[in-house]
Amino acid sequence: MDNDKHPATSALTVAASTYLNSAPLIWSFLHGPQREQLKLIDAVPAQCAQLLREAAVDVALIPVIEYQRIPNISLIANVCVGSKTEVRSVLLVSKQAEIEQIESVALDESSRTSAALLKIIFREFLRHEASWKSSTPDLHDMLRENDAALIIGDPAMTFAREGLYIWDMAALWQKYTGLGFVFAMWAIRNDATDRAKYVDFAGARDEGVARIDEIVDYYLTRIPLSREELRFYLTDNIAFDLDDQMQNGLELYFQLAAKHQLIDEPKEPVFFGVR
Repeated sequence: MDNDKHPATSALTVAASTYLNSAPLIWSFLHGPQREQLKLIDAVPAQCAQLLREAAVDVALIPVIEYQRIPNISLIANVCVGSKTEVRSVLLVSKQAEIEQIESVALDESSRTSAALLKIIFREFLRHEASWKSSTPDLHDMLRENDAALIIGDPAMTFAREGLYIWDMAALWQKYTGLGFVFAMWAIRNDATDRAKYVDFAGARDEGVARIDEIVDYYLTRIPLSREELRFYLTDNIAFDLDDQMQNGLELYFQLAAKHQLIDEPKEPVFFGVR
């Protein structure tokens, strides 16, 4: 990349979480050849969306439902955090043995896309409604007053499972639709595209995927899982490419979110950086 041929991009401000599932997307920006390309702010997904909405950042890795709620943004093409099978880090947890027995759910307050997904699964496929309550992500407290809890991110991979029943949200979506599910994507404010076109988000993803072993080494001291579990998660549970199956799942999710009044009339995905 020839810095003499384009304006400086160091002012480009980007927000993303440092959850394990996003690590391959941001590794190059933190540790690789693109680390001088932008300023990276660590924030949970819901906060990333708020920063983008407030124009406090130019680009953010946001829960995909927020694409429908934030004006004047586009999605960066071909890059996502999703799953085609089991995601392992977005779970519905309950003391009830049957999902149809669940009447009240505590929703991790940092969740947006997953909370909407759970409501869609209950309403569209189970034909069952529950009461919903936003909560801090403390599983013990969530289950003390509710039948079930939705938890996301690294905490969803490490809690004690004895005596609990667990449903993987990506697996439920795949069961009912046959499609992959997209949890998060890079989104860019439309007034920042001139500067962002010099940042290779897909290339950063490819580099991160190629350096999975380095990423696993880094997270071994931060998440109490084995090397094999961490590696399997990044190579088999999580999908980072927006292929046709994933994009079809994304578009169906938007349609069902509108049907069940979780968003207004859905806007078609507009992609920046198609290649």
